[in-house]
Amino acid sequence: MSQKNEISFEEFRKTVLNDYRIANESREASLMGRKEVLSGKAKFGIFGDGKEIAQIAMAKAFKLGDFRSGYYRDQTFMFALNKLTLQEWFAGLYAHADLDAEPLSAGRQMGGHYATQMINRDGSWKNLTSEYNSSSDISPTGSQMPRLLGMALASKLFKANSHLQTAEFEKFSKKGNEIAFGTIGDASTSEGLFWESINAAGVMQIPMLVSVWDDGYGISVPKKYQTTKGDIFEALKGMQRDKKATGYEMYKVKAWDYSALCETYEKAAAICRTEHVPAIIHVEEVTQPQGHSTSGSHERYKTPERLQWEKDFDGIKKMREWILKFAIAKENELLEIEEKAKEVVKEARNKAWAAYLEPIKKDIAEAISLMQATVEGTNHQDTVNGFIAEIKAAKDPLRKDVVIAAKKTLRLTRNENTPARETLQQYLKTFITDNEERYDSFLHTNDVLSVAEVKPVYNSEESVNGHEILRDNFDAILGKYPEVVIFGEDSGKLGGVNQGLENMQKKYGEERVFDTGIREATIIGQAIGLALRGLRPIAEIQYLDYLLYALQILSDDLATLAYRTKGTQRAPVIIRTRGHRLEGIWHSGSPMGMIINSLRGIYVCVPRNMTQAAGFYNTLLSSNEPGLVIEPLNSYRLKEKRPDNFGEFKLPLGIPETIREGSDVTIVTYGPLCRMAMEAAQQLQAENISVEIIDVQTLLPFDINHNIVKSLQKTNRVLFLDEDVKGGASAFMMEKVLEEQGGYAHLDSAPRTLTGKDHRPAYGSDGDFFSKPSVEDIFDTVYSIMNEVDPAQYPDIY
Repeated sequence: MSQKNEISFEEFRKTVLNDYRIANESREASLMGRKEVLSGKAKFGIFGDGKEIAQIAMAKAFKLGDFRSGYYRDQTFMFALNKLTLQEWFAGLYAHADLDAEPLSAGRQMGGHYATQMINRDGSWKNLTSEYNSSSDISPTGSQMPRLLGMALASKLFKANSHLQTAEFEKFSKKGNEIAFGTIGDASTSEGLFWESINAAGVMQIPMLVSVWDDGYGISVPKKYQTTKGDIFEALKGMQRDKKATGYEMYKVKAWDYSALCETYEKAAAICRTEHVPAIIHVEEVTQPQGHSTSGSHERYKTPERLQWEKDFDGIKKMREWILKFAIAKENELLEIEEKAKEVVKEARNKAWAAYLEPIKKDIAEAISLMQATVEGTNHQDTVNGFIAEIKAAKDPLRKDVVIAAKKTLRLTRNENTPARETLQQYLKTFITDNEERYDSFLHTNDVLSVAEVKPVYNSEESVNGHEILRDNFDAILGKYPEVVIFGEDSGKLGGVNQGLENMQKKYGEERVFDTGIREATIIGQAIGLALRGLRPIAEIQYLDYLLYALQILSDDLATLAYRTKGTQRAPVIIRTRGHRLEGIWHSGSPMGMIINSLRGIYVCVPRNMTQAAGFYNTLLSSNEPGLVIEPLNSYRLKEKRPDNFGEFKLPLGIPETIREGSDVTIVTYGPLCRMAMEAAQQLQAENISVEIIDVQTLLPFDINHNIVKSLQKTNRVLFLDEDVKGGASAFMMEKVLEEQGGYAHLDSAPRTLTGKDHRPAYGSDGDFFSKPSVEDIFDTVYSIMNEVDPAQYPDIY
């Protein structure tokens, strides 16, 4: 262990023994956690046994203000930083749905997913520079890497931009002096997300320190099938920096060598922090005492020789030998630590289980009392007593048992009208509402819905191209918000393929507007990491079709972040893209059904012109919510009136706009189809058919005030018009209007949809015409509705 800081032997000894205590307590937690799962008290377990010593060494290099993006086996690291108690760890295993008891996710994530709280209960940011910070883990392997990239990039931006070194931003960074630590299992380095992130960090030269925990397997598959040369260090050697080129600092160290681990992490972190050079530490010969998880035994795929080696080279065992070899402590002292660890962990487990059960038992007792009162003196008493007996017999009672039994009781007594039954009814309603707060809250913070509308101001009739509207609005945004950064493929020097960022890099510098490589998943991950650190990124995905590369990160990480931390973390990322009409299979997609069903937790804005798009950017920047803005691809060169209040006008989310009044048929649509619907409506007017056109403007949220149904009350007929495939966004809109808003009650004709074909649009103008809805298709569909109403007035045409 390095003695650079000149501490006394007694201080050194105290530190080592404390580390040994932490390692033993963490190991006992893993062993006991497995038993809790196998006993049925917990649903599933995946533990950090075998990685204790390396994670303690990593914690020593981790400073206040640093960030972690990690792996679901990093429990010892969290214990070492005092960011997680043993009781809280067990609360996570039991899924205790209380943020005070289980601060990682309030029981929403499986145990082993670690996080620190970055947001206060009032919605304000904590001072992140005085905290040890961990972004919330997710299970999909390799998915922690993209956001890690952004957290490390934030340090570089805070260091480079003097506007971010003012008092307003001092809670987020101390001039970029922070490292982003990443952890990943060796087998997960096979994922493309790992390679994309590693390459990007090497290009950008950012303070990112990645630990690879190498236990030789990916569940049962040995690393010779996972990695070129069977060694991630060897596979990455070409990225080692030298005098000729930048790259990584790279280290290899044994997971059981306490002294070498401490020295390696100290050295790597110092270089990473001071020089802003990315580093990789390959921690090899990690053992896995209990195998991969509680779902199986590693004895099924490891040889007896391998299993014996793992016992011999267990990190805690080797640390014990090292302590005794160098006379740092005596045998009896170590035995005392080991026995005490068992007691401490057992006590934490018992307290966590009791705290978990207490409110549930209270709920059950109250429900039983009300159920008994409801059926007292009736012929249902024996039946309900049977329900109660089932609850009491449950080994591990749950809140769902309360709901099931109460509902059964109310069904039995549905023909009775007594005060006791009304009390049980009210109790059940309140109980379900309470559980909505436990399990359904914080998909959104909903602060964006409170942003007041500010209309564009026009002091002249000047018309300009749509891309100029966007450019001038981005100019205003960059001037107003020093924390805004905009980036993507061709976003920097070129100013975007459609010139929406023309000259912005030249005006604001490469730290504010910049290019990225062709790497959509990490463009989004980069944005998540930046947003977690208090910046406001606008990440550009060049075309809507390319969003598929990033869909997993958007869906599994960004869309779930506020929910899975119960509002204690947030990443207000804005994704800018463009789509819908363009010729050819790969640039013409409108996969809106896929997007809106995958991205619940992210607002989806579908403007019909660039003034609307600009308004959405301004609205989202006034909130703390993530949002996706899909600019209409064929509108960059169309003329629009030029507003005077760029950066200020705001468009409310979830509020449709009626862009044409009518009385016969309502068309519900969005984006570029609005213009086609308007053209078709003019042609239909010549046939004495009056069409009302509603632009929904946002798909998520959708018509929060239920305005569309008012149109159906007038026209009694509706067409949902969409470029997506059949059953995509058109089905979503139909369900919202007909079922949720009760629109079906006002229809005199069957509701209709008009969508794109199930195949991708073919190339060329004819390919587009026969693949997606055209003006003629809209005309014919509306006309056919009216033909059914009055065949005499609207006879068949074709």
